[in-house]
Amino acid sequence: MKVAVDTNVLIRAVMHDDPAQGIIAAKILTDAKLIAVALPCLCEFVSVLRRVYGFQTSDAAVAIRALLTAANVEENRPAVEADLSELEAGGDFADGVIAYEGNWLGGKTFVSFDKKAVALLTAQGQLARLL
Repeated sequence: MKVAVDTNVLIRAVMHDDPAQGIIAAKILTDAKLIAVALPCLCEFVSVLRRVYGFQTSDAAVAIRALLTAANVEENRPAVEADLSELEAGGDFADGVIAYEGNWLGGKTFVSFDKKAVALLTAQGQLARLL
């Protein structure tokens, strides 16, 4: 089976916070021929790990990298790598997603009121402007 996975399935498989659902989640992920992981799913995944489970930024990045090493996982790899760079630099994974996809859609300069996001993106060589 080829599946598009929801965030709650990833969380259950990683955290086993609900033992019964954790077993089901792990089995579907192990048995799937292909697991499609959308960028919004990864944004939620990082958010839940940090907000609900108290993961540090580096631990959330490790969890994503571990997920991406599975042979049956498909994702927008260039986008995820750009987003992980933002996360590992101490920023927000979602800001990396927004900047990457915005650039891909033709927006050459990321604009925001978020000083930290603009500073991190600028430090990574991206065009970013604080409003």
